[in-house]
Amino acid sequence: MSNTARKNLYRRLESHLESNNEDAGPARGTLGTGRIGMIWLAANLVVTTLLTGTLFIPGVSFLTALGMIVLGTVIGAIVLTLIGNIGTRTGLPTMAATRGAFGLRGSLLPVFANVIILMGWSWVQAMLAGITVNYLVESLTGFSSPILFAVLCQTLVVTLAIFGHEGIAKVEPWMAILILTIMAYVFFVAFTTFSPAEYASIPVDESHGLTTITVLDIVIATAISWTVLSADFNRLAKSSKAGILGSGLGYVASTVLAMTLGLTALSFVILSGGEATAFDPTVIVASFGAPLAIVIFLSVMATNTMVVYGMVTSVINARPQLRLKFLPTALILGAVSIIGATWFGLLNQFTDFLVVIGAFFVPVFAIMIADYYLIKRRAYMNDILRTTGGSYWYRGGVNWSAVVSWIVGAVASYLLTYVWVSPVGATIPAFIVTFVLYTLLNLSTRSRFTGHSREHLGETITIDVVENQ
Repeated sequence: MSNTARKNLYRRLESHLESNNEDAGPARGTLGTGRIGMIWLAANLVVTTLLTGTLFIPGVSFLTALGMIVLGTVIGAIVLTLIGNIGTRTGLPTMAATRGAFGLRGSLLPVFANVIILMGWSWVQAMLAGITVNYLVESLTGFSSPILFAVLCQTLVVTLAIFGHEGIAKVEPWMAILILTIMAYVFFVAFTTFSPAEYASIPVDESHGLTTITVLDIVIATAISWTVLSADFNRLAKSSKAGILGSGLGYVASTVLAMTLGLTALSFVILSGGEATAFDPTVIVASFGAPLAIVIFLSVMATNTMVVYGMVTSVINARPQLRLKFLPTALILGAVSIIGATWFGLLNQFTDFLVVIGAFFVPVFAIMIADYYLIKRRAYMNDILRTTGGSYWYRGGVNWSAVVSWIVGAVASYLLTYVWVSPVGATIPAFIVTFVLYTLLNLSTRSRFTGHSREHLGETITIDVVENQ
């Protein structure tokens, strides 16, 4: 191929990629409750959610863990659906919607945190996929290199994110059906081998340092970690009702199923006389074989592809005036995600990673909910699409009351987790403190937004998504 032909091919490829790139502008969705529900069901049937369930046993009893999984998921889903509804009503993705509260420049703070968190998720999931693939290969051939397989898995993920993210989005519901079928098989094996009473009678080991409240905090933090993408997904909904019901039911169902599967699988290992090693996919794969390994691999390919794609669009849309290109940005972030997949030490700090997510984003979402639903009266103006000036410029592009509230909330989360351990956890108090503080600091500005149009910001822009219902 000549240099000219190669350049033309590159230009056509780049044009195709950019034409499919969802920008930070408003978009009108067309999906109903069922389709939104399937998107959320597929998205969170992922290895990290599954393995989070293994963290709880035998630190607390099986029934306590199960109860906190359900309660924490429902609480987290309330925040997730409220943020998602902002996306449905305005057409904006989550990080673009932060401009309303933080300002056109101040929104770079949550955007930067979002990219860091998503990068961390991509590393963790790539490592877990690599460990799983390595286990199967080693059992068949004797060859072992977890780092090599983690890199290969993440390389495949980056390739899919660049070339096949739309295809992944379309096949995710079908992958969810396959994953649910295999999960049903695992539950069948687990509960026909041992009775529910035997699972409930597993002795609690207090040396793990878990309590009912810490389990609740971890489950809520999982929901918070997904909320960074809630408006991105829910702006595809055709109505608030479809977005709220679809995301709420889909997220609750997938999270409860995935975490309960992890909880049950490790409990099965304990009852079988095995070692209770949490957050290690090989321990439960050894008990349930290749079917569970398939669940882990497929879930990583589907979810991590959308995570990497989300990182790229977040960076591109952080400062639209820079006109960053999709392909170079994807290649740079993809390379970082591949290199980071070799940092296996992160797996040993997964619980701390969830705490960091909570400290970063619980205050952000408390501020966004207070700002949109109370201060701005469920209305954002077209000024939010500007790069400078307008109603969301505040002081030099930053709403300092949001920044102060965020800092106070993040510090409160840290102190209540590590310094003055709260009897009711850190997540809920940090949310309440941030919500109340931001509301009080901005209550005097509420009258400015009376009578503003509540119309969708992108009335002339439509996302055409085919529903297969």
